[in-house]
Amino acid sequence: MQSDGRWALQSEPYSCYFGGSAEYLSCFAQTIGESELWAMHLALHPQANLLSVSRKRYARLSTRDNKLCMDSNIPWGMDSLITLVYLDEKYSLKTCDNRFLSNDGKLVMEHRPNTSFTLELKSGKLAFKDCEGKFLSRTGPTGTLKSGRCSRPGKGELFDLEESHPQVSRQPTKDIMSLIPGVSISANQDDETDMETFQMEIDKETKKCMFRTNGGNYWTLVTHGGFLSTATEAANNGKYVCTKKNGQLAAVSDSLGEDEQFMLKLINRPILVLRGENGFVCHHKTSNTLDCSRSVYDIFSLLFSDGAYQIKSESYCYCFWFVSSSGLVCTDGNKPEDFFFEFVEYGRVAIKGQNSKYLRGDQGGTLMGDGLSVDASSLWEH
Repeated sequence: MQSDGRWALQSEPYSCYFGGSAEYLSCFAQTIGESELWAMHLALHPQANLLSVSRKRYARLSTRDNKLCMDSNIPWGMDSLITLVYLDEKYSLKTCDNRFLSNDGKLVMEHRPNTSFTLELKSGKLAFKDCEGKFLSRTGPTGTLKSGRCSRPGKGELFDLEESHPQVSRQPTKDIMSLIPGVSISANQDDETDMETFQMEIDKETKKCMFRTNGGNYWTLVTHGGFLSTATEAANNGKYVCTKKNGQLAAVSDSLGEDEQFMLKLINRPILVLRGENGFVCHHKTSNTLDCSRSVYDIFSLLFSDGAYQIKSESYCYCFWFVSSSGLVCTDGNKPEDFFFEFVEYGRVAIKGQNSKYLRGDQGGTLMGDGLSVDASSLWEH
């Protein structure tokens, strides 16, 4: 690794360096030149939870202190969502309210030199080096994330990026579902707090969904069909979940009716990055359409509206996505259009438009709104 964060790749048996041009790559160079230097671009999805290796605490946006604090035992809610922004071969850390972390710990709206960090790998962990050669660290009594004094990363400057599972509040027609005092699950609350937010975990094999509370336990069934949050693993009985008149939830129904219908609201994705089977979704360079096979990505705003979602393109005059009559997904709508999210697989969501068809990537890498079914082309990592 070089001082600017770029990498040189050396052949072990021949001691030559890999490089060249886009048209011709080879591994014959005896010395490191500009064409033998490579920028590291992480392959993982850029929206994640940030964990301090030494402190075992997660980053959390503290709106009171106006800082990112490494003080959370569990990553919960939108405040724990970190989005990595890749610009000019460096990474910036963006909070859920679209602010960048600067090396002095301040959160700013504009991208600046002191919000850009080069990545260094040490024993499989990440370190973030700022424009002055110092590394991000957890500092002070509140665990503020900012650059410290170290010019070489130690354990206190190492971080893990962990997958951010979707967290939701589940709402029937009137009241919000909640973990009420004790461990029971009820649908009789008006507010959305951590007690009303649940993490969705979809099993990779069975594709069944488990719900975890902010205390770390799963929903589980009791003998009368009600729910408690005391399990270390999930269970099911094949019945539909309904809301009783007292607000209690019970898995006792054999058929679907009004009492078995719930509205699911995604809590921890106020901003959205989508990646399909061929790459990320971003604006087309010369039109109002979207590419979905790129190595770079754009960040979009996600707005909840009565069970549906509206997607807004911030970099294009705050216009909305819509599906045109020809099936193209366009980004310059002057009014919001509803899309519906279906969480069908582990880490993947299917998105359906108002025309009841799914968003999919076509062979040319264009995002279309004409998919008839859920398949690999219409599943999106989010």
